[in-house]
Amino acid sequence: MCQHESIELLAHQVGPLLARGKISRVSDIFHLMRDNLIGLDRMGPKSADNLLRAIEHAKRVPLSRLLFALGIPEVGEHTADILATQLKSLDAIMRAEIDDLEQIPEIGPRTAEGIVDYFARKENREMISDLLTSGVSITSDEEEKSDRSLAGKKFVLTGTLSTMTRSEATRAIKERGGDVSSSVSSKTDYVVVGENPGSKATKAQQLGVATLNEEEFVSLLGGGN
Repeated sequence: MCQHESIELLAHQVGPLLARGKISRVSDIFHLMRDNLIGLDRMGPKSADNLLRAIEHAKRVPLSRLLFALGIPEVGEHTADILATQLKSLDAIMRAEIDDLEQIPEIGPRTAEGIVDYFARKENREMISDLLTSGVSITSDEEEKSDRSLAGKKFVLTGTLSTMTRSEATRAIKERGGDVSSSVSSKTDYVVVGENPGSKATKAQQLGVATLNEEEFVSLLGGGN
C-alpha cells in the first residue's frame, strides 16, 4: 500500500488474523511474517505478499486516521479530524485533560472522558508505544491533503483486491484527486483488475484502456509509476 494509507486501511484483515490467533492487538500486524499469513481464508502467496507490502507502506499514517483506527470510545472519523486539527500531535492528545478537551468545539463531556480514559489505560499506551517502535510514522493531515498525484485521472474497479476493500480503494483514489466510475468508457484512464474480474476488464481491453493489477495499482497510489 502507498505511504499515505493508514492502519485503518488494513482493518478488514484484522478480524481473521485475530480469530486465527495470528495477532492479539492492532500493533501486532506490523510484526507479521509471510508464513503467518499463507493458509488464511483467500490468502495465498501472492495475496500474502500484497498484504505485507501494504503493511509496510501503512506505517506512514495521518494523525486523524490513526486516532480513528485506535477505536477510542466516542471518536469517529469526524471527531478524529477535529482532534488532529486542534491538538496537532498524538502526544498532546494523550496528555490532554478532560477540561482541555471540553474546550474544543464539538467535544462534549462524554467524549472527553472517553478519550482521557482510553489513554490512561496501560495496555493502550503500550500498544501505541509498540506501534511507534515498529516504525509507524505519524504525519499531519495537512501534509496528506497535498497529494494530488491522480488529479484528473478516471478509474474503474473490477474484481476483488486482497489488501483493501472496494470502498477503501475508491477513497484512496479520490484523496489523490482522481475519480472513480462504475462503467468503462474511452475516457477511462485505468481499470484496476482484482481477482475474479467482471466484463469491465474485457471492455477495457476492447477500448484500449490501460489495466492495472493490484501490485501495479498499489505502486501507482504510492507514486511508483
